[in-house]
Amino acid sequence: MTGPATDTVTGAPVGLDVAAGPFGGLREQLLGAAERFGSGPVAQILAGLVEDVDRALREPLEIFPVCHHSPSSATAMARRLREKRPKVVYLELCEDLRPLLDELHNCTLPVALQSFATDIDGFPAEWAPLSVVAPITEASAEYQAISYALTTPGVELVLVDRSTDHVFQWEPRDAPAGEGEHDGAGKEDDETALHGDAVGVEIGDLRPRFAELEEHLLHHGKVRHWSEWWDQYVEQPLVDADYDTYRQVMVLIGSLFRRLRPEGSARTSVDEDRERYMWTRIREHLSSSDADPAECLYVCGAFHAASRVAEFGLHGATGSFEITPRTATKWQYGLIPSSHSAIEAQFGLAPGSVSIAAATWTKALRRSGLKPFRLGGGQKKAQAKPAKPPAAPPPPVADRLSGFLTTAPAPHGVDEQELLGWSVDIVRLARKNGYPSSTADAIAVYETSILLAGIRGRRRPTPYDFQDAAVTCIEKDAVPGRRDIARLCEILLGGDRVGAVGYDALPPLARDVLDRLEPLGLDLEKRTIQRALLDLDADPHLRPCSDLLWVLRRLVPDDAVRPIIGSRRLGERSIQESWDLAIGRNMRSIVELGYEGVTVEQVLEQRLRKAVYAPQATAAQALAAVEDSILYLGGRRLTDELGARAVELLAAERTVDDAPEVLRRARRLLSHYQATEPELPQWCQSFVTAGYAHYCTLLPTAFTDDATGARQVAAMLGFLLGMESLALSLGCDHTQLELAVQQSHPEAPDKVALLWAAQTQLGLLPLDELRRRCDELLDNPLVVPSFPLYLSGFVQALEPVPSLASLVVEILSKAFARLPDPVLLPWLPKLITTLKDHAAEMVPVLIREAGRTFPATLQALDTWTPPWSAPPVPAAPAPPADAGPAGELLAAHPATCDAVAALLGLPPDWPTDTTTTSKTAPALTTLLTDHPTTTNAVATLLA
Repeated sequence: MTGPATDTVTGAPVGLDVAAGPFGGLREQLLGAAERFGSGPVAQILAGLVEDVDRALREPLEIFPVCHHSPSSATAMARRLREKRPKVVYLELCEDLRPLLDELHNCTLPVALQSFATDIDGFPAEWAPLSVVAPITEASAEYQAISYALTTPGVELVLVDRSTDHVFQWEPRDAPAGEGEHDGAGKEDDETALHGDAVGVEIGDLRPRFAELEEHLLHHGKVRHWSEWWDQYVEQPLVDADYDTYRQVMVLIGSLFRRLRPEGSARTSVDEDRERYMWTRIREHLSSSDADPAECLYVCGAFHAASRVAEFGLHGATGSFEITPRTATKWQYGLIPSSHSAIEAQFGLAPGSVSIAAATWTKALRRSGLKPFRLGGGQKKAQAKPAKPPAAPPPPVADRLSGFLTTAPAPHGVDEQELLGWSVDIVRLARKNGYPSSTADAIAVYETSILLAGIRGRRRPTPYDFQDAAVTCIEKDAVPGRRDIARLCEILLGGDRVGAVGYDALPPLARDVLDRLEPLGLDLEKRTIQRALLDLDADPHLRPCSDLLWVLRRLVPDDAVRPIIGSRRLGERSIQESWDLAIGRNMRSIVELGYEGVTVEQVLEQRLRKAVYAPQATAAQALAAVEDSILYLGGRRLTDELGARAVELLAAERTVDDAPEVLRRARRLLSHYQATEPELPQWCQSFVTAGYAHYCTLLPTAFTDDATGARQVAAMLGFLLGMESLALSLGCDHTQLELAVQQSHPEAPDKVALLWAAQTQLGLLPLDELRRRCDELLDNPLVVPSFPLYLSGFVQALEPVPSLASLVVEILSKAFARLPDPVLLPWLPKLITTLKDHAAEMVPVLIREAGRTFPATLQALDTWTPPWSAPPVPAAPAPPADAGPAGELLAAHPATCDAVAALLGLPPDWPTDTTTTSKTAPALTTLLTDHPTTTNAVATLLA
């Protein structure tokens, strides 16, 4: 027994006798044309095209081939639905998006169905978050099918494409998520960013996947891009064609693009798996229901209608394709606003092509009088009506391709009156946008449009010809405003229509945000930027709105809620605030927050916890989370939990890279608690003690480690020296810090300066000795080139030892005074760059100290003597041997003398001879002789 016939290209079973079918004549014509080329593959491809069309049309389940956002597909769909009245509509769309379709009646198109996941399970962690969008426009066949199914009683709508989970299951693990799909390539602005970086899933992706073929079509079609070619040679001829012609042409185009694509690519495998998936789901539904295939309609892309997989059709192979289970990833679903430009950017269409398609759809409806299907606001199903008798069985398939391919179409292009109106309107619009255009420009645009159409072999100008003519005639040298002429033409021909998600279709979090901001008295669903003024003292009821706005500021993009007046920092609360709100424009971000929680506070709490418990979390990030919890959430439970986590992270860190950030945030939190709380929280005390021990342990290593910069070492010393008194009161040992400093032996000049500063602060290095060492550095010609690094270390030492400011000014002044010009001039650039790179934030402190040290006027500078150059103060004269009245006073009050001597650390040594009562003890005598003026003054006051 012989097997079934196979396809000449793919090897798939055919089982069709095309030569005896309605397309036999067309097949012979194409084969005859192929013989002229003398190429076997050409004949095989042309014969295969006819076979694919015949196979799709013979399928018992009617296949409706579509192209994404195609007005001809939409008009053909509306006509066919009214004629056939199918009971089941199978739609090529992710099957798990089905519940979202019931909410489309609350939206203004275009909108996008979105599936979103942040907590992923079964996918690479670097892919998160995962997002899939499927945009819906009114001028599309899928919207007509959805509207028909949702508004007609007794009609079932079944989505049969792979789930969003399978979209990412089929992605290569070594590629970024969505690399094989449309991933939002294009410019990023307010409108094109509506879909973000989500993966786009569309119905009817009909575009050559063979670059040479697309280039050939664009060249010979005399067009600039694919969207223009498709509109000129497919949309316009098919928009008013009968259903059979439309169906055969679309399958033919899908077969052509399919057979000319490169074999063996990953995209080919995904396409075939999608087709197996969809036919498997269709057969499962038919077997589990009583649906009659004759009363069903399968809506899919024309590319998939020409499928050659073994599972194709109701009688295709069964059991050969297994649908894998979904992963444990938790998917969230919602509707987000979309726009024509967002769709164009995501799917690689030319700017303005979707708007032109919408205009073509509107004109086709007006010309034909066809009534499309639409979802009414607030009404999902129409009232039950008497059932119409079933449609008569379709007539036998007739060859409509031969006439379509051999007859020049008469497209309904732009007529003279419409072209004239466009020419006048574009001049008016250009003048409003700053162009010096006139009536002569309108005439030039009109005539140039006709000229371009003639050059390109077109009977009438297309919108693209008009756009080129307008750019040529009006946009001369520069664009005076924000919009160029090409953009103005897009606005004129239909504009960038932006959709909106209705209140009832929003997730609970988005509705909660709108409800809580209602006291502001603004229509926040508008896409304009609105100014909100909050006088929180005069209107205390607006304070919850302020709190909510600050939380949104933390969670959503900066342009959604932007404070103009007011701030929120620890210890501060604004009296008046002013906000620029663009919530309607950023509704997508608000909707995506709804996937994470019921309120924005819950979402923020979850994010803070997730941040501090992440594998790469640091103590600085945990302190930032603590600060955010105080500012935006309040309460002690979450703050204490995050603070305890900060202690754990700090104790576990083995590097000090984040020491400056830890110091800055720890100081701010300590100041806040000391000003607002009677005592420090337990976690804060633990953080100080743990940080003191942690940094003491790492200090000797940090001084010698080349990977640790001086900035980090300075921050460690700032923590240890600045919080030492608090740490000692909490039980830490000062000896630990002294040992850590004594065990440090740095070699880098800036770290050496930091060590000297720390030793001076601890009393291990006298200030005079430090000054002497600095003088030696300046006197050593071998060290002078690296002296800026020493100076950088001293400047950074002002963080832990602010008392060194005067010494740093002195050292810098001596350098400028002593170094000769040949050494000083090459040395200055290095000094400036070193201070800028390593100690920029401490330079203002140094400048303030210099302002206090140097004279304020030019006249005073002539007589000014630097404090470090002033002569030493002469010693006080020696006091007399006898202390005089003061001695008698001290002898008369021995108890007081003993107490003062004890406070001054002097042992009271009174003589045993009673005859010497006029003499004081030797220790007290020293006190009197050192301070004779003070003792005599006290004696005088006491008479």
